[in-house]
Amino acid sequence: MRPSFLPRLVNEPLGDPGLFIPFLHHKRAILFDLGDIQSISARDVLKISHVFVTHTHMDHFIGFDRLLRLFLGRDQDLYLYGPEGFMKNVEGKLAGYSWNLVHNYSNHLALHVTEVHADHLTTRDYICQKGFVADEKAAEDDFSGLLHQEPTLSVFSRVLDHGLSCLGFAMKERFHVNVKKTGLARLELEIGPWIRRFKQALFDHEDPDSKFEIPSGTGQDKKAFVLKDLAEQIALITPGQKVSYITDVSYSESNIEKIVELVKDSDHLFIEASFLDKDKDIAENKGHLTARQAGLIAGKANVQRVTPFHFSPRYQGQELILEQEVMDAYDNALR
Repeated sequence: MRPSFLPRLVNEPLGDPGLFIPFLHHKRAILFDLGDIQSISARDVLKISHVFVTHTHMDHFIGFDRLLRLFLGRDQDLYLYGPEGFMKNVEGKLAGYSWNLVHNYSNHLALHVTEVHADHLTTRDYICQKGFVADEKAAEDDFSGLLHQEPTLSVFSRVLDHGLSCLGFAMKERFHVNVKKTGLARLELEIGPWIRRFKQALFDHEDPDSKFEIPSGTGQDKKAFVLKDLAEQIALITPGQKVSYITDVSYSESNIEKIVELVKDSDHLFIEASFLDKDKDIAENKGHLTARQAGLIAGKANVQRVTPFHFSPRYQGQELILEQEVMDAYDNALR
């Protein structure tokens, strides 16, 4: 199965946390956490459509300024999600600048900011041309875990404890469509933009008996197929990827239960491993996981792959020891 997205940590494990998830064949990306994002090129930052922030400690939110700076003067709807108090934090960032000239902008930049509570979501819009003054009335929706949904994927979240509300995230692709080259050759079809349209038709559950037209290489002629017949001949449909992201949480029974439920059976779990287990008292006081605890959670959740990150700076030069402690606990938990 060729993945639809290739997640990568924004910084090395001792740096600010963050996970950048670009989509293959789309000029689009999703970002988990918003710490130092200088390592992401401006071109890639401008692909970001949704940002999911665990909490607003500085190492998870200082990148907001660079994100906003790059999007100013562009047509963009940017969606941001964070825990209780997130709107106040965003408004504080916006209040640090003067916006007396933005009414002259011809481009439409809108920040759609959603605050995640245990049982509801609160959303306000901040429009650049209006000086980023919030809408008077916030929109509210019930919340039971599903944070964002679109035809191809869903993002789920749980409110966890880090001495304050902190969010964990899981992104699940509905299913994955690979196009078989042998099928294309047999039908004498060329690769082109129509493939994206074909995949979207499947994700949108279009009528399987509907007609699907494919232009020729010259674009003058079209070949017509019944959608379900075309899918049977060229599509390999497999379960979608699940990528999860957990950081800055204490090792409590409540957190463990919520995390395991959220990330269960993930293809790839990115999880903090801030301290070695010999320093678990420090980890407990700071509301973080040890490497051993991270590995135990990953194994209990039956994830296929685990990547630890957010190492404490005290372990400079000991990164391999932290990684090994995670993997030993993970392997033992799977047995």
